[in-house]
Amino acid sequence: MSNISTIKRRRGRPPKDQTGFNDTKEALLRSGMELLTEKGYSATGIDEILRQVGVPKGSFYHYFGSKEVFGLELIQYYSSFFRHKLDKFLTDQSLSPIERLIAFSEDAVNGMAHYNFKRGCLVGNLGQEMSALPEPFRAQLKTVFYDWQLKVQKCLEAAKEAGQISDDVDCQQSAYIFWVGWEGAVLRAKLERCPDALIAFSKFYLDSLK
Repeated sequence: MSNISTIKRRRGRPPKDQTGFNDTKEALLRSGMELLTEKGYSATGIDEILRQVGVPKGSFYHYFGSKEVFGLELIQYYSSFFRHKLDKFLTDQSLSPIERLIAFSEDAVNGMAHYNFKRGCLVGNLGQEMSALPEPFRAQLKTVFYDWQLKVQKCLEAAKEAGQISDDVDCQQSAYIFWVGWEGAVLRAKLERCPDALIAFSKFYLDSLK
């Protein structure tokens, strides 16, 4: 994720120009994505997000009616960002299906290392906080995980067709297991500030497919 360009503070209400509206709203979402992947929803305040972007507090409530609304839109924003990343790797026809999974895993390790393993997965972070979050978050988070699961499932089905994994592998169940294990590995990598958990899980998972 790229750093957020600071938006010059303006007096009064947010600009009516639609381009400015979209730019400011996206900057707030980007700021939220960066802070929540590191600190989580409960520990991140609106003021902190606003300081990073450089807009007045009134602007936040112009774009989002509440922190809950912001959180729900942020899940969609992150989901879109991560879906693009998954498609980039899992549909790469220049690689075999298993090589696509490996490439995704290696990119994730490098991405976490870039931020010294301080940032994890926004959806995973929110899932861990679910007991303290508004109930509408639950259905949206489950939908995101199902979407990601389906993408891995299709990659595994392609791997089976290519003879890279055992015919006995249940691709749907294995895709489910991938995300259960992967999110745990991301949490452990963030905790330990090193890639060992991600590397160990990736190796274990791929070996289990043979």
